[in-house]
Amino acid sequence: MKLSARDAAGYFARPDPDKTGVLIFGEDAMRVALKRQELIAALIGAEGESEMRLTRIPATELRREPALLGDAIKSVGFFPGPRVAFVEDANDTVAKIVAGALEDWQTGDAQIVVTGGALPAKSALRKMFEGHPNAYAAALYNDPPSRAEIEAELTRAGLGRPQGAAMELLTALSRELDPGDFRQTLQKVALYKLNDDAPLSPEEVTLCAPGSTEADLDDVLNIVAEGRTGEIGPVMTRLGAQGTAAVTLLIMATRHFKALHRAASDPGGVGQGMGRLRPPVFGPRRDRMARQASGWGMHRLEQALKMLLETDLSLRSAGQHGPAMAIVERSFIRLAMLARR
Repeated sequence: MKLSARDAAGYFARPDPDKTGVLIFGEDAMRVALKRQELIAALIGAEGESEMRLTRIPATELRREPALLGDAIKSVGFFPGPRVAFVEDANDTVAKIVAGALEDWQTGDAQIVVTGGALPAKSALRKMFEGHPNAYAAALYNDPPSRAEIEAELTRAGLGRPQGAAMELLTALSRELDPGDFRQTLQKVALYKLNDDAPLSPEEVTLCAPGSTEADLDDVLNIVAEGRTGEIGPVMTRLGAQGTAAVTLLIMATRHFKALHRAASDPGGVGQGMGRLRPPVFGPRRDRMARQASGWGMHRLEQALKMLLETDLSLRSAGQHGPAMAIVERSFIRLAMLARR
């Protein structure tokens, strides 16, 4: 039987232990892996794998030893409880073997969970599960997650349901990040909010979003972009002491000013330009960059990018004069002075 995308989300969280099996397939391997993990955990519990109630069978091994799946669904382990026989990375080369296991399956046997890639509609493996009266086939597409899926991820991460701007920001993140990165972001948010009963704020979401680990580098980029020349020396000294490479600073600065230039040169204005940036920028950081892009304007940002290119050529030149960090610091000071014109 086919599981629709809407029904699949609920079924993975609360599967029927009396079903013969489930086929999960789709283009995004991470999305398939996460849903498979959720389904198996719901079937056998958190301790199921450590209690050896989960048998993993790569499809490549199953092709060499067809009896592996039949043995796995019939074998009874030392620990009581439901069992799962999991076939990974399956395709039509193992369809006949899986068909035999589905036919031999009886109540009390291990449930069969099979994962695969983008199986076409004519796939024998897919047709088998879709036509089976006691098994499911669930296709996972690269559509943005629904609100229900986001709320389920929040619950799984130990978070409540945030309201207002924080929920809007999480929804935007769920559409921009791949499923694995989004789940990791929620886990970081959950750890950050551990024993904190205050409502989740957009600033806290932004802090835990990917890219927040570059906060120290953002300091110097904002100082330069906002023309605060007097602060460049101390922050450069601190970054140098932390082991930050000059070329890293230059790459980050070039990336930052390119983003500002894209926003400033957007036909729809800076606001729309900021919305089109990839990777996306959220929260207070987005507001700050929008102000910087407006203050610089497209033409001065083009001058800034030219200066950064010249600095890059100086660093690459065999005849460069002075330490690399000093060259980058001098370039940053020139940029900051340009911002104040």
